Amino acid sequence: MLVSHKTVVGPVMIVRDNKEDVCLFCCDEFRLKRHQRRRNNLHTMPKNRRAACSSQKTAPSFQILTHDDCFRRLSEKQTILSSVRLACRGMKTTLYYMRYRGGLLRFVYRRPWSLLDFFNPPFLLGELFVTMLSTGYRRLLGGFFLLLPTTVAGVMFQVHADQPPKIYSQSAERMSVGAPIDAAFEKSALPQLADSFRVPTGFQVERLFTVPQDELGSWVSLAIDSKGRLITSDQGEKGLMRITPAPFDGSRPTLVEKIPLAITGAQGILWAFDSLYVVCNGGPGSGLYRLRDTNGDDTLDSNEKLIAIPGGGEHGPHNIVLSPDGKKLFVIAGNHTKFPFDVKDLTPTQTMGGARQNQRRVSLSEGASSRLPANWDEDLLTPRMWDANGHATGILAPGGWVASTDPDGKTWDVWSTGYRNPYDFAFNADGEMFVYDADMEWDVGAPWYRPTRVNHATSGSELGWRSGSGKWPKSFPDSTPPLVEIGPGSPVGVTFGYGAKFPAEYQKALFVLDWTFGTIWAIHTTPDGSSYSGIKEDFLSRTPLPLTDAIVAPDGALYFTVGGRGTQSELYRVTYSGTESTARVDAKEPRGAQERLLRQSLEANHTPAADPRKAVEQLLKHLGHHDRFIRYAARVALEHQPLELWVDQSLLLKDPLALINASVAVARQAEPKVLPNVLDALKRIDYESLDTAGRRELARAYELSFIRLGMPDDVRRMTIIDHYFSKFPTGDDGVDRELAAILVHLKAPGIVTTLCGMLSASVKGVASTNLGDDEALMTAYAARNSNFGGAIKEYLLHRGDLQQIHYAYVLRSAKEGWTSADRKAYFAWFERANAWAGGNSFRKFLSNIQKESLDGLPEKERANAIAMMDKKTITPVALPKPEGPGRIWTVEEIVSKTADVTSRGARNFERGKRAFAAARCAVCHRFGDDGGATGPDLTQAAGRFSVKDMAEALLHPSKVVSDQYKASIVTTSDGKAFTGRIVSDSGTKIIVVTDPEDASKFVEIERSNIEEIIASTESLMPKGLLDALNESEVLDLMAYTLSRNNPSAQAFQKP
Repeated sequence: MLVSHKTVVGPVMIVRDNKEDVCLFCCDEFRLKRHQRRRNNLHTMPKNRRAACSSQKTAPSFQILTHDDCFRRLSEKQTILSSVRLACRGMKTTLYYMRYRGGLLRFVYRRPWSLLDFFNPPFLLGELFVTMLSTGYRRLLGGFFLLLPTTVAGVMFQVHADQPPKIYSQSAERMSVGAPIDAAFEKSALPQLADSFRVPTGFQVERLFTVPQDELGSWVSLAIDSKGRLITSDQGEKGLMRITPAPFDGSRPTLVEKIPLAITGAQGILWAFDSLYVVCNGGPGSGLYRLRDTNGDDTLDSNEKLIAIPGGGEHGPHNIVLSPDGKKLFVIAGNHTKFPFDVKDLTPTQTMGGARQNQRRVSLSEGASSRLPANWDEDLLTPRMWDANGHATGILAPGGWVASTDPDGKTWDVWSTGYRNPYDFAFNADGEMFVYDADMEWDVGAPWYRPTRVNHATSGSELGWRSGSGKWPKSFPDSTPPLVEIGPGSPVGVTFGYGAKFPAEYQKALFVLDWTFGTIWAIHTTPDGSSYSGIKEDFLSRTPLPLTDAIVAPDGALYFTVGGRGTQSELYRVTYSGTESTARVDAKEPRGAQERLLRQSLEANHTPAADPRKAVEQLLKHLGHHDRFIRYAARVALEHQPLELWVDQSLLLKDPLALINASVAVARQAEPKVLPNVLDALKRIDYESLDTAGRRELARAYELSFIRLGMPDDVRRMTIIDHYFSKFPTGDDGVDRELAAILVHLKAPGIVTTLCGMLSASVKGVASTNLGDDEALMTAYAARNSNFGGAIKEYLLHRGDLQQIHYAYVLRSAKEGWTSADRKAYFAWFERANAWAGGNSFRKFLSNIQKESLDGLPEKERANAIAMMDKKTITPVALPKPEGPGRIWTVEEIVSKTADVTSRGARNFERGKRAFAAARCAVCHRFGDDGGATGPDLTQAAGRFSVKDMAEALLHPSKVVSDQYKASIVTTSDGKAFTGRIVSDSGTKIIVVTDPEDASKFVEIERSNIEEIIASTESLMPKGLLDALNESEVLDLMAYTLSRNNPSAQAFQKP
């Protein structure tokens, strides 16, 4: 709260706590006119109190007042310092620290004057500002004030009711000066010094602030306010902070001020429309909030929740960005987040895969719209498998999303969907959006694994994330491809370099941050048609470096934070002092402007057009455009127009690409009766004339026709089989994967034998990977994270054949056409696959493929297959057994024995990890990058639970059960009862996981068949899991779960 100089007539001291304001004015030479001037100075006081003070004739006094009741009482004739009372609220006492009596230059002290007196309990101080202190006054006040300049902007400190308040100010520390970037990976396998950054030549990194974690939390987001200061947020319960970075010359330290509003769990912050917008996915409730300064004192004092956004945690709602035209807000959210408006299923969603019974139809509530046609669905031909560890089981399309809203959060328009867990995004100078999306690291080794990726998120774009094995390949024409594939990681902050005093190429670069591998990537984009191509550069890295967010400030520096998941936070600044010019460049790209303008004109019809007939005429012309983004925009726009205006003529188009995209549109919007027309149109396409990309798109058009419109008649089915089986395999992995799925779906005679023969073939050379576009880079990159990096290195050493895994996956749904030799070859393949490595779900996926294949057999054939398999069964890595001897533990024993575990050290991280697995915690709970997902993630348990809480949860799991993980008992109208966790509720059906240790065991129940759903009072977690552990194991386990996955935590240090 800075003092307005218009109201200052002498030195001013303001003390502000987190509940009340104390306004103290040391008033010198007031020559105020009579009654009317006095009343003007009482403008913030309620009317009844103004009257009382206006008639006040006694000597001035100063009192504690609330936010809306700050005032001063003045004497007309007072000409010198008469009385100052500094009031500190605490324990219902008021202490007088200085007093001037009778006009004499004499102070009466309660104790010797020292600013430190303010910082001791029980006082609750929030902010202290001292302004316009003359030299004389500073000399009179003495102590700390002698060190202050004549005008001081402010000294800030945070307050806790049970801890001493502190001033948070730290000097900058230069960490690194850039070295040549071309040598970045030469020694990357070696451990790096903690303070050693890799940056390009000429760049330097300064550490500005090390965050007191217990008081200010772990910072995850950054924004710039209207005065150029930084604002940051704690991921947990510490709220928001305002930061005034140290100047470049180091003349003042970095100052951090707690924003005095109770808003926590923020993962997105933005200053816009003279307000601070905050996206929370915890704390006061997930949603969009608006914070304002209502009285112009430079302090945010109003907190308004604009709208709830259902979803929470690390896959909940994330960042918020201002639109390029400055008129709207864009919000991004992970795949566990529902829209902030109602979505009603008019027809059931597809859950697993295969042909639908009818076309997908959805309606949105009033005030909501979607640039993407809102009949999103899974659109999977081969039935999917949910993640083998239960992650995102039951989460259906559209997945993660980006949507725009007005400044009041009233109307919403879905812009882009199909993401896993994007944390941040940014607009370039051309007004184009770029989103950095997450991978599912547990999928590594599987053909459906998709690396972290930077996406050009155009209007109505669909990026194709689907849960479990259902992820779409980037070739599908009903999705848009990534700009750049980075590799494994955890995407966090995203920002362009605009405004940075950097060389030109970095001013125009898109900086994307990876939390897991501690890397800031610079993405250099080049116009490519109506979109862009990109190359990635390792701009900044260190080991470890849990990056969270970055932003370019008005001073031309790039600021970034580290932290997240309760880890130690720090604030850094990157500047450039090299020899290249840092003159500001025009970031707009004239290249490709015409193509972008064409695409944007088509995207203007991503709503029902005012003149749909005229719009359809233009849209049909561009369905076959050579630019994929242009034909995608035309197809989406066409789907927004009345079907009867385009369905027939679109299927008469002659251009192959146009006809493929027309067929996709018809399949997505028409009723099943048009299937023969679609298949007859696709039959006209000359397969041999298509390039590889065209052949992949053609295969997808067939798939969508079968999924959305149903199984073709036998004549057309056999025609398709004869035509495409003769070309299989084509030699292109992408085409062959889709053709294999189509031929199995159509029950092509001989396809089972053909695919089983391919499983028997030897893997030729080194099997390909789908980790990213640079395997050598990935090998070096993995060295930056000892935990997940180890899994990557293991996979690269023992990788499997992605194509064979796909064929085995597709074959599990083939119910006909098997011979004894096929069965033998198929189940023998699993013995070889048993030696392959992958992510945390990889081996369980293989086991589930095998299990589903067995379950689909008739009883006799199943017995024969099991006998034939012998030792060829895929088994997940076995859990270690407890060392014991165990005993029955009590909460009191665990609390007493664990009381000083985190402080005295001597525990063992690896043994704690082993005990976590031996007690079967790892089966259901994720910790760090390992474990299951049917229970809550325990990585940050130490920040949420006490030792007693943890002990009670382990020994008495049914005492307190989170609503998110509570079991339900579902009774159906036919008398059956299912107990488990409801992981999905589409409105027409629910999915219930019935075994917390095996996410593949679930049932789908139609809503119309449900008689009753009641909450179970019993936790799905078994009792007595610790009773098999000995004392040493229990203490190591407790230290491990309280460590936030940090092997260097105090509990593991030697005494």
